[in-house]
Amino acid sequence: MDINNTLRLIPSVDNLLKMPQAHGWLRVYRRRLVVRAIGDILDARRGDILQGGTPDISPECILSDVADKLAAITNCQLKPVINATGIVIHTNLGRAPLCADVLNNVVAVSEGYSNLEYDLDAGSRGKRYVHVHQHLLELTTAEDAMVVNNNAAAVFLSLSALAKGKEVIVSRGELVEIGGSFRVPEIMAQSGCILREVGTTNKTHLADYEDALTQDTALILKVHKSNFRVTGFTEEVDVEVLSGLARRRGVGIMYDLGSGCLVDLRPLGVHTEPSVAEIIQKGVGVVTFSGDKLLGGPQSGVIVGETRYVERLRQHPLSRAVRIDKLTLAALEATLIQYLGTPEAAIENIPVLRMLFQPLETIRSRADRLASSLKGMTEAEVEVAGDVSQVGGGALPGLELPTCVLRVRPLSMTVQQLQRRLSRATPPVVGRIKDNHLLLDLRTIKDSEIEYVSNALETQAGLRS
Repeated sequence: MDINNTLRLIPSVDNLLKMPQAHGWLRVYRRRLVVRAIGDILDARRGDILQGGTPDISPECILSDVADKLAAITNCQLKPVINATGIVIHTNLGRAPLCADVLNNVVAVSEGYSNLEYDLDAGSRGKRYVHVHQHLLELTTAEDAMVVNNNAAAVFLSLSALAKGKEVIVSRGELVEIGGSFRVPEIMAQSGCILREVGTTNKTHLADYEDALTQDTALILKVHKSNFRVTGFTEEVDVEVLSGLARRRGVGIMYDLGSGCLVDLRPLGVHTEPSVAEIIQKGVGVVTFSGDKLLGGPQSGVIVGETRYVERLRQHPLSRAVRIDKLTLAALEATLIQYLGTPEAAIENIPVLRMLFQPLETIRSRADRLASSLKGMTEAEVEVAGDVSQVGGGALPGLELPTCVLRVRPLSMTVQQLQRRLSRATPPVVGRIKDNHLLLDLRTIKDSEIEYVSNALETQAGLRS
């Protein structure tokens, strides 16, 4: 084959644009987009030829590939997926799913105009956070509250407004790093406050805090170790004791609680995750936490505490830069309303809590249904087995929840290839690999998703000959 002659036979962009199919595209898409799509396909053909391949360079085949390219470019890249990993609050998969009531409120508020910052009773400009303010006070027993776009922003705003140029005392064992390389020392430096470390990695005593207090101290900061555990020869100071010290010495106390739990998790065997209300009742002046972790709402950062502190945050110039939009506010308000009923109702209605608290028998029944739908599969070994799920999202580290999984061992491909094929299904299915099996955890697969998972295994993955 003469490579140069073959390259010369490839149709030009101009000639392809003159064809009827291209005329149709130009009525729908921007010309620049169409030209880029054609150019990408032609570049791929040239590359194949230079590598010794013999691709189809007919205009019809090239235009077919361009059509696929345009469809891929103009389809939304952010799409629903089925979470079969068993990680309930999966950061990479969007963290907390929202319930129907929440989604309905977002649609209702966003499809037209809303009273986002309009007081309907007074007929004049209103305040953005009034829609969630009273709910947060009711649920946390705090004096005041506000909301920003995530918990990192809540911490940053709080430190900037309350401690810029002043010292903030933190136990060395609480200088944590969470997802996305968010490190407490670095966020403190960016906020303009001065870090004052006390204690050691495993032990910090009350005397350590007392000795570190000076006239330059603005805050005592406690950081909840929400994504790791230190065990063994350890000691830390209870937040109520620290609150008493802060009051006696006339400094503020802040608690970065991280996950923000509003229900009692002790039925899950969790005795180390305090609720927001418990922390407020121990005298903490400012508490920050996430809206999209254990709270089960949209991404947001909630700040509750004493009015003298929260009002300073509200008036700070940064508060506008990190405020939430109407969609997040609508979702958060509807989520908080779920908590105003009984705890049992909140657990039933909020997807994150429902997945965490669901009985093992329910999960096993769902696993049996999926396994039954795959009977007769010839290209894989499939079985229902016990395993453990995780909470995820940097919440409740070390907690393992008994679950049931479908263990799939493909016979005609590697387990990695199977995972890649499932990720191309509609909707994509994401599981976890363990011991050369693909595990599909039924804790995080909804009843309505079983048919999709079954079809993806049979059709997209080709596990039934």
